[in-house]
Amino acid sequence: MNNSVSENSFIIESDEDDVEKDFNKDGGDGNDSDSSSYSTENPPQRKPSSYNISWPQSYRQSIDLYSSVPSPNIGFLGTPSLSRLSSSFLSTSLTRRHTPEALPSVAKPLLQEPEDEQHQRRSSHSLLPPLSSRRSSLIKKDSKVSHEVPSRHCTFGQAVLNGINVLCGVGILSTPYAAKEGGWFGLSVLFLFAIISFYTGLLLRSCLDSDPELETYPDIGQAAFGTTGRIAISIVLYVELYACCIEYIILEGDNLSSLFPNAHLNLGGIELDSRTLFAVITALAVLPTVWLRDLSILSYISAGGVVASILVVLCLLWVGVDEVGFPSKGTPLNLATFPVAVGLYGYCYSGHAVFPNIYTSMANRNQFPGVLLACFGICTLLYAGAAVMGYTMFGEAILSQFTLNLPQELVATKIAVWTTVVNPFTKFALTISPVAMSLEELIPSNQAKSYLYSIFIRTALVLSTLVIGLSIPFFGLVMSLIGSLFTMLVSLILPCVCFLKILRGKVTRVQATVCITIITVGAVCSAFGTYSALSEIIKSLRG
Repeated sequence: MNNSVSENSFIIESDEDDVEKDFNKDGGDGNDSDSSSYSTENPPQRKPSSYNISWPQSYRQSIDLYSSVPSPNIGFLGTPSLSRLSSSFLSTSLTRRHTPEALPSVAKPLLQEPEDEQHQRRSSHSLLPPLSSRRSSLIKKDSKVSHEVPSRHCTFGQAVLNGINVLCGVGILSTPYAAKEGGWFGLSVLFLFAIISFYTGLLLRSCLDSDPELETYPDIGQAAFGTTGRIAISIVLYVELYACCIEYIILEGDNLSSLFPNAHLNLGGIELDSRTLFAVITALAVLPTVWLRDLSILSYISAGGVVASILVVLCLLWVGVDEVGFPSKGTPLNLATFPVAVGLYGYCYSGHAVFPNIYTSMANRNQFPGVLLACFGICTLLYAGAAVMGYTMFGEAILSQFTLNLPQELVATKIAVWTTVVNPFTKFALTISPVAMSLEELIPSNQAKSYLYSIFIRTALVLSTLVIGLSIPFFGLVMSLIGSLFTMLVSLILPCVCFLKILRGKVTRVQATVCITIITVGAVCSAFGTYSALSEIIKSLRG
């Protein structure tokens, strides 16, 4: 890739050669998961970091686990030996931390510290000593949150798998429903969002390259708009994750009730139907996993989400070829519910919160455009394939999750439904954990019962997702609302706004025009999609 600014290019790429040289300086120090991405030869000369000293400080750590970046201990995703994998199961992962978000206490300030305290805290790239000199001291610390933060040697293949794992989630179940809501013409929106999201992913990369100390999406927000920008972007990202957990509850209730439609329970005169019963059981089942301090085991299991998505699509194809066929011709365009389809398609590309983490964890960052291209290309093919097959198989009868349309007696159906059911159980804790950790940072550090407060926060989050999921049990409409309200903001609008603000002195006229166009498209889609989704939800609640 070119590292110079071209007047005709769409992307400003900062000089990465110096960064790569600094990165490679630490390659032979023998510490295989703790070498910094930048030079640590002269730490006293490094400028004190102005990032990662404001809330949320746990973002990098928690999102790395959520996205499984870069899965260093799993055979073909990392080291060939299983010894380190077993070590991560038996010992605290605190010993392998290397970022400023390895929290000795979850109590951190919402706003920046006083100036004299800020100068005592440096960037993780310049201040952290080698592993051997800090391992013993870290083991002795009593951390409220003990999670493994992976190394900065993520290969191209690892980055692609992690990107697909984040992008290709439960949204694939609703793409046939989106095709029904928008008609065949709506599929063009899916491809349009794929192209735009790929481009905005590259914009985030340019923002990160503008300052070596930028590592996460909140860091980018802080660089663009100060502490206010950091907090605002963090809140949006956390609310989006919280909303995804609500979707998991709805999904489990719907699919388990399709497997066991006659299940019910009577508690003191309160009758729980199958969907409500299984939603409650799901919340109770995931609650212990949310209490866990070390979620690294779950992050390994959740990496199977890539396989799960492919398996579900293959089961859909199996049912279509062997049993149902593809008799429906569909509708060319459905204007009445087209905005709902826009929100559903937008939800499919809600991975930008993780892309900065993936980029900063890569050994060769010049490969990042290729990583994005592979991720968006593969996911778009899976989304489009599922949409076309599901819509031609079931036509206007397609439900918000195509697994609910599959004939229940078929083996392929049981494989698809159980795969769909098991996957959220492994991802719920990883998805809600960043939200919980951000709230735990607000607990006073001198609070003796802070661990009990952490349990209370995590329990309250799970129970609240249950209550909302039971109150608004409309999987497709809630997904459309998330896609319209949050994903458009995170994936389309904010990357362009931050890019224009951070690199305002270097942005070409073409780049500015493209960014403004994307912001306009994102704002219009967000407004119409949110209004349409809310209207449909209200209409459904009124019955």
